[in-house]
Amino acid sequence: MANIKKSDLLKEEIEHIDITKHDMRPLVEAYSKMSFSARDLARASNIYDKMLADKECGVILCLAGSLFSAGLKKIVWQMVESNMVDAIVSTGANIVDQDFFEALGYKHYKGSKWEDDMALRGARIDRIYDTFIDEDELGACDNTISEIVGSLKPKPYSSREIVEEMGKYLVKKSKVKDSIVLSAYKKGVPIFIPALSDCSAGFGFLHHQWHNPESHASIDSAKDFRELVRVKLACGDTGLLMIGGGVPKNFAQDVTVGAEMIGLEPIMHKYAVQITVADERDGALSGSTLREACSWGKVAVTDEQMVFSEATIALPVLAGYGWHKGNWKKRRERRFNALLNDEKAKIPAALR
Repeated sequence: MANIKKSDLLKEEIEHIDITKHDMRPLVEAYSKMSFSARDLARASNIYDKMLADKECGVILCLAGSLFSAGLKKIVWQMVESNMVDAIVSTGANIVDQDFFEALGYKHYKGSKWEDDMALRGARIDRIYDTFIDEDELGACDNTISEIVGSLKPKPYSSREIVEEMGKYLVKKSKVKDSIVLSAYKKGVPIFIPALSDCSAGFGFLHHQWHNPESHASIDSAKDFRELVRVKLACGDTGLLMIGGGVPKNFAQDVTVGAEMIGLEPIMHKYAVQITVADERDGALSGSTLREACSWGKVAVTDEQMVFSEATIALPVLAGYGWHKGNWKKRRERRFNALLNDEKAKIPAALR
């Protein structure tokens, strides 16, 4: 086993791509005249732009996989800043271990998939394919979550409420300007993490509850579902932009069935785009097609598109196209956090 030091490997930081500096409109136009995945991506980009141009449509962004550590954080931050997304459903790794982690002043570093993993373990360096993270800094992130949770009144919270508290913490503590958690807090954009325990926040909650067994904060995942259903009902028409699959994809798709469950008229998602490398043939959720979702009453099939591509390649093209088209400039802030924090807020009469 090689003997390595952190200082030998944690040198070159991952840089987040800035879509404002790359006009993807000519590329998408060229792709639209091609075939295979190029045309799929062009059509998906146009569908996302239609979501942004539809003033009555709420846009829900779903995030799975290790996206922000790979250099995509600034794209989603720009989308939040530019009103290109109204709610986010994500895995915990992206929001806590990566965005909040960097907001605390820590970094992700360019690494190698060929490094000796036993040696990395000895140096307390974690590897995500070809990206390195300092394990001790992740521990500090865990402890910060424990500190935040420990300051709350002992009761169950939705993951959205916990992320909102993280944003409040960053108002004074953030070391960067491009934090998604901070920007979403300021703009009232709800962030849901249905599997919140499956990330650095889980360790924070473990620490908090272990040392406060009789009186502690906890996570209410059913409240997450209720809150996202309320977002769907407040929007009426919705569009899904899904990067990866898994829990965020299914959670966001299920809100249409959730409305039906509580006795309301279900309204399928009007638009849907998914970027994934997963295969549909094994019945896996991450690769199940949007047309399949139609059979469940989740997604309409007029404006839907699957893009079988890796996210670091496809998302900059799609999001850059949407940003430079400029339809986001006509969108209003929805500020759904304010709605969700008011338990007495009524469902629009037309949807009851």
